[in-house]
Amino acid sequence: MKKEIRICGFGGQGVILAGFIIGKAASVYMDYNAVQSQSYGPEARGGAARSEIVISDKKIGYPRPTSVDLLVAMSQEAFDTYRDDIRDDTVIIIDPDLVKKHSIGRPLYKIHAQQIAEELGNKIVTNIVMVGAATSIFGFLKPDAVRNAVMDSVPSRFKELNLKAFEKGLEAGKNAKPGL
Repeated sequence: MKKEIRICGFGGQGVILAGFIIGKAASVYMDYNAVQSQSYGPEARGGAARSEIVISDKKIGYPRPTSVDLLVAMSQEAFDTYRDDIRDDTVIIIDPDLVKKHSIGRPLYKIHAQQIAEELGNKIVTNIVMVGAATSIFGFLKPDAVRNAVMDSVPSRFKELNLKAFEKGLEAGKNAKPGL
């Protein structure tokens, strides 16, 4: 078994943290092998950012995805860059408020993650909403494992907010239906 995940957006969205959380959930709480790599521009905020996670029940020989199973795109630029680098069965999740031009002739999941985060009072947890949604939609990661990884990975003063964001994301993912 091998799963390859790419989360992409722009700096300041927490793309790297989202990837770290997924890798931690798989390796620490689900006992898989996992590697997480990241790439981001020189800008502190606003530049391209990407987090890639490879999860396997065997040793991982190459730490970068070669065939992505899940693509989470949190910006138009990221979606445009990576939409052609997928298989026919790759699960795609976008925030349609951030990725407005998303017609690629195949179904994808639309999660209004930033809107949900703003309703919780802080758009900084948009990434955690997406992690929750991806957990439900992709169906590979155990919600308890991801929940524990979230709680281990965020500052104590933000644990409650991040937990709410994760739960709202899980719910949004459960209710999401793929559409064009």
